[in-house]
Amino acid sequence: MRALVTGGAGFIGSHLTEALLDAGHDVVVLDDLSTGRTQNLQATQGHARLTVTAGSVTDELLTRKLVMGADVVYHLAAAVGVRLILDQPVGTIETNIVGAAMVLRAAAHTGTRVVLASTSEVYGKNDRAPLAEDDDRVLGPTTKSRWSYACAKAIDEFLGLAYHREHGLPVVILRFFNTVGPRQTGRYGMVVPRFARQALDGAPITVYGDGRQSRCFTDVEDAVRATIALSTSPDAAGQVFNVGSSQEVTINELAERVRVLAGSASPIVHVPYDEAYQPGFEDLRRRVPDIRKAERLVGYRPRVPLDETLSRVIHYLRETGRQ
Repeated sequence: MRALVTGGAGFIGSHLTEALLDAGHDVVVLDDLSTGRTQNLQATQGHARLTVTAGSVTDELLTRKLVMGADVVYHLAAAVGVRLILDQPVGTIETNIVGAAMVLRAAAHTGTRVVLASTSEVYGKNDRAPLAEDDDRVLGPTTKSRWSYACAKAIDEFLGLAYHREHGLPVVILRFFNTVGPRQTGRYGMVVPRFARQALDGAPITVYGDGRQSRCFTDVEDAVRATIALSTSPDAAGQVFNVGSSQEVTINELAERVRVLAGSASPIVHVPYDEAYQPGFEDLRRRVPDIRKAERLVGYRPRVPLDETLSRVIHYLRETGRQ
């Protein structure tokens, strides 16, 4: 199989690239390196079955050329992270919507299977637990740019499903829930690497809000395993799947676990959302996925415990010194 991984130099993309190569597949990576890093592909550098192309998924001619040579496209290229979304709203919206449109349009010419990476953010403020794929989306007003990412990724999903219904394009949509692991950066608001870096530096571990909000963190190894399994299942086409973990933890508990695992004496301090982001910022109290649909189809169950994931992140940051 020949796979195209857009955003393949990013956090999830680089781990997916490694897994595909290990499984014996040929891989082409397309990445503009706006948030991805060439260092993320260091373990696969010079691999005979890997081709890395520097460029943007919004480049229609380039994207069409690469899609034409692929058996499956994993579309992971996107602008992600709360900080990036708030600081660069125009680029976030354009990259996420136009990029997906380019990939789907190109794939429609050849019937190439497409895996669209979406996000739990599409559920918005719906704090039902657990969240199933058909649950309602509850979003804030358009004056809150925090919701632009959720809307953009929802448009990607609508577009992907429309291509499936109208053109028979085999599209699989994956909603990732708080995927974490080595190579993830804290520069754009990702909480685990941010906490780990602060703990290792002996700086205050800054919890936004009261810290009682809860999340379910998914090890990137589990997320990649689910991605490959669902991408190769004929019955997954035209469907949406949650990819996550059911192990729920509050952000206060997360901060304490990171501090202990890092052997850090850093204090844990709380910062109001208005100071951390922008006045009127809205966050979710809970986000817990219902992952039974993926379990029924491909037997997906997360295997990596949270403390092991946190230890891997801490070790990575300690060894590399990265942010």
